[in-house]
Amino acid sequence: MNLNSTILGQAISFFLFVWFCMKYIWPPILITIEKRQKNISESLSFIEKEKENLKIDQEKIKKEIKNQREAALNLINDAKRQRNIILEKAKENAEKEKNKFMIKARSDIELERIKMQEELTQYVG
Repeated sequence: MNLNSTILGQAISFFLFVWFCMKYIWPPILITIEKRQKNISESLSFIEKEKENLKIDQEKIKKEIKNQREAALNLINDAKRQRNIILEKAKENAEKEKNKFMIKARSDIELERIKMQEELTQYVG
């Protein structure tokens, strides 16, 4: 065997192999790679958009929580005002009842005193 013919045969075989790969194997591989690159870039852009939407939604939620807290505080303050009004009315009613009771008790005591005086007067007289 001649060294030159072996090298020439190997070069021709290598060239045919490279030509075959470039013609039939690389195009589908490149198409698949391009599809995956496109899919990955679309996924990344979708993720970026969703991050922005998430930030916007978080801001909306923070605002809504703030509004709901303010509404709850307003309701609590209204309830406290109503409680104070009810307590004042109850105190007024209790004071009226106390005064009525005191007047009745004083009149009962006065009647009892008069009755005792009459009994004492009859007993002494």
